[in-house]
Amino acid sequence: MFLLFVILVLPAFGQTLSMDEALASLVFSGAGKAVLRWDPFFTSGTLIVGDYQAAFVSGRAGETGLVLLNHKDVLTLPLPYSEKGNIRFPEPFVTQVKSTFSRYAEEERSRFRIAAIVIDPGHGGRDEGTAWNYKIQGKTVRIKEKDIVLNVSKQLHASLKAAFPDKKVLLTREGDTNPSKDDRVQMANSLSLKDNEVAIFVSVHANSSMGNRNARGFEVWYLSPNYRREVVDRSRYTDAMEAIHLINSMIEEEITTESVILANYILKRLDENVGKESPSRGLKAEEWFVVRNARMPSVLIELGFVSNQAEALLMNSDAYLKKLSEALYKGISDFIAFFERGGGLSTQ
Repeated sequence: MFLLFVILVLPAFGQTLSMDEALASLVFSGAGKAVLRWDPFFTSGTLIVGDYQAAFVSGRAGETGLVLLNHKDVLTLPLPYSEKGNIRFPEPFVTQVKSTFSRYAEEERSRFRIAAIVIDPGHGGRDEGTAWNYKIQGKTVRIKEKDIVLNVSKQLHASLKAAFPDKKVLLTREGDTNPSKDDRVQMANSLSLKDNEVAIFVSVHANSSMGNRNARGFEVWYLSPNYRREVVDRSRYTDAMEAIHLINSMIEEEITTESVILANYILKRLDENVGKESPSRGLKAEEWFVVRNARMPSVLIELGFVSNQAEALLMNSDAYLKKLSEALYKGISDFIAFFERGGGLSTQ
């Protein structure tokens, strides 16, 4: 009887907190404030701290039950309960939920992620790129590469900004200007990134063929694996200078492989979106300035041939340019999902 008496009167789960105390206790650095969504009919609630959620059904004082965290982890914890119309939160419940949320945040901080996307509309200003005159409804119209690629790039920029508000999405030019090739690449290379963060560089162009006006189609270029370059910041490896060439080679190889994967995703989406109107010319390797000097996964896209009248007229259409921008958006999004789901290429 004595043991039974002790079990009944001792608090089974220690201290309990009021709703306000629990919400204040759940807050941790960088997560924002905590809120409780409560359903009085089902006596269930969801605690939300930033991007993290813990769903539970309340019980009786001292009762344990299942708590679902972020729709993936299920923990057995002492449950919140109602006391005189107020919800009480057992301290172990609050402590464990906060600990799990903090672990989620730490994992996200350390996980490899695409932190920035630099979109480079080629040419601009006095440099029209490839440009051809065509008769459209009796009028001479000059179709210019610089206008085509800026239109597509700005649509792509808007789509990526809306879909990935946590990432930097930059344009090397936003109007009819012509930054130097060095400036374009330097914008990407000078980005301030954490150790677990990566940027990607996408240069957008349109093609031309002086010798074959029938040439048409889209293609995606990446840097030839045979081209050697330095991609490491030597100042970060002062204690391992004897191995700097090996480190550079490993990182260089990884960047090249990621560039090929990015190029493949974009080519696939272009084929899906406009393949019935323009043929795929496949993946190609070349030492273009912007891809050979960008120290990150980078590709150069040729949207089509301005020198081919049928294709030039397509690229003079807003509807077709929208299809192109949507394809680039989907391809880049595919690569981001691939990269971030696996935590970087090295863990694939």
